[in-house]
Amino acid sequence: MQIYDSVQKKKLTFSPIVPNKASIYICGPTVYDDAHLGHARSSLAFDLLSRTLTSHGYEVTLCKNFTDIDDKIIKKVEETGKSMEEITSFYIDRYLSEMTALGIQRANIEPKATESLDAIEAMIQKLIDKDIAYVISTGDVYFDTSKDTHYGNISHRVADDEDSQSRVEHTTEKRNPKDFALWKACKGEDDICFDTHFSRGRPGWHIECSAMIEKHFTGNGEYSIDIHGGGADLLFPHHENEAAQSRCATGHELAKYWMHNGFVQIDGEKMSKSLGNSFFLKDALKLYDGEILRYYLNSIHYRNDFNFSEEELQLNKKRLDKLYRLKKRLMPGKASLPNKTFKKLLLDDMADDLNISMALAHIDEMIATANDTLDNNPKDKGFKKETLANIEFIDEILGFGGKEPFSYFQIGVDDALKEKVETLIEARLEAKKNRDFSRSDAIREELTALGISIMDTPDGTLWEKS
Repeated sequence: MQIYDSVQKKKLTFSPIVPNKASIYICGPTVYDDAHLGHARSSLAFDLLSRTLTSHGYEVTLCKNFTDIDDKIIKKVEETGKSMEEITSFYIDRYLSEMTALGIQRANIEPKATESLDAIEAMIQKLIDKDIAYVISTGDVYFDTSKDTHYGNISHRVADDEDSQSRVEHTTEKRNPKDFALWKACKGEDDICFDTHFSRGRPGWHIECSAMIEKHFTGNGEYSIDIHGGGADLLFPHHENEAAQSRCATGHELAKYWMHNGFVQIDGEKMSKSLGNSFFLKDALKLYDGEILRYYLNSIHYRNDFNFSEEELQLNKKRLDKLYRLKKRLMPGKASLPNKTFKKLLLDDMADDLNISMALAHIDEMIATANDTLDNNPKDKGFKKETLANIEFIDEILGFGGKEPFSYFQIGVDDALKEKVETLIEARLEAKKNRDFSRSDAIREELTALGISIMDTPDGTLWEKS
């Protein structure tokens, strides 16, 4: 298994801390608003990673956090009059629902910042005791970057910009311009804050991930976890600061490997709410089935920037359609075991730093070959079973192809047409039961005129929209 390490900027052979196990921590969303396509892209990339490692025999433990205390959340509280818990619970539930629609498997561990305050306080206090962190007169706590001789080794760059570093107001009490906030003290009596030994306040953005990792993973004395991942925009300052505070608090490195996915753009423009072109996932899911979005968003290698285009989405849907048309040809039937050569091709492709382009190319080849074989020998039951098993393995490792094909081709059919089709199918079944075959044939012709094709199976009549 080869993965691209963002720190060393090259592919490395994955050698986990504990043999046959893989520990992964992914930076999750700050839950004050709906998820956008950038969130989806990152989640899909690391869902692929988890599935691939699992398919290669690793026991994967995936942790993805929720930042449920943040200035943006507090602003939402002030704007809406709702409680912080109401807001964060609503957006967490919606996020999880939308990720499920994309076929993203739930993380094994899903910690929240507000449920990790003891761990956060303990890590900050440890840094204070070592004089690596310091408390200023306001009660804010800062990390002294000059005490970490390896600061900058993760991103290979260090900015002096105060705003990008700490998300707090400038203060002349900072020892160094690059120092960042571990803890933000309350500024007013009505602020949403928590009590600690050093002040009443709330955690900085970076400290929560370090504390959660130390809380939920044991490491091996050299690293806390195998893989730390997230979007490319998190490399600096977020991951740089995480690595520094964890290194100084624990005496060992945070992660053995660092992985980052590329940005999402819309028609060539970097996604940004400040630019007014953010594409919320909930809106995309109103127009397109989650599996179609999954296929499209995974069609470009995770490290590359992704340019979202509805034209490209439609082209990718047609590519996915071919898989489901093949699956329809195999019905009814039961899967046996996948073809060994095909399975190895996919495993090898995904072991090469999740080489999705090669995997999809091999799937296209499998579809073309299978259709040719079925054209020449449509009654080869063994081949049909093996090909169904191939599709099941595709679903296992890549997360698409698992739907019943006729229901897949019903995607996008409005409720009124669905109701009409179901009514006609019931009438046709009744006509066949009464041996009124002329009526049955007439109904089939009526369905054909509506663009509906049907297949009678032992489990009932299946239909699809052409």
